[in-house]
Amino acid sequence: MTKISELLDTAVGPAVVVLDGIDDNSLGAPTPCAEYDVRALINHLFQVIVNFQALAARQEADFGTTPDVVTGDWRTRFGEEAAKLVAAWAVPGADEGTTGAMGLPARTVGNMVLGDLTVHAWDLARATGQEFTPDESVLGEIGTALASMAPMARKAKVFGEPHPVPDGASPFDEVLALTGRDPGWRPPVA
Repeated sequence: MTKISELLDTAVGPAVVVLDGIDDNSLGAPTPCAEYDVRALINHLFQVIVNFQALAARQEADFGTTPDVVTGDWRTRFGEEAAKLVAAWAVPGADEGTTGAMGLPARTVGNMVLGDLTVHAWDLARATGQEFTPDESVLGEIGTALASMAPMARKAKVFGEPHPVPDGASPFDEVLALTGRDPGWRPPVA
């Protein structure tokens, strides 16, 4: 079984590329996450990668407030925080036992952040006209993990109802649909 830190390390590179490719003029653009524009989704993703560093270290996380981090050299800071996320999950034992106040298996928690990083990178890429395809190893991990988490995630209103996809849809389209996203979503034409 591949370590969560190795999967995160694989997922971080393409996510950083997407964030580096976001033009400041598109910060107010809509995303496939109806409740977030690009700026709000970047802020949310920062919050996720910082809080899941704490969870890897068996510390408390604070999801109560989402600061606006899209100031100054936020792209560099995102890359730095993403590297810290990988390092936090690389500490021996980080993906074993249970973690955080959630009382969930550490591997499940690691898969949550892996899923968030991957799906939100797609959200941001799609919203800003970029391409994004996750690595097959990451997709193989999150496909099964998110499917098992889906009922809990829907109850918590983290996932929407599954979006229908045609037979033969790609595995990533199936993952996106599982989270309630339309894999064919495109920004509205102005």
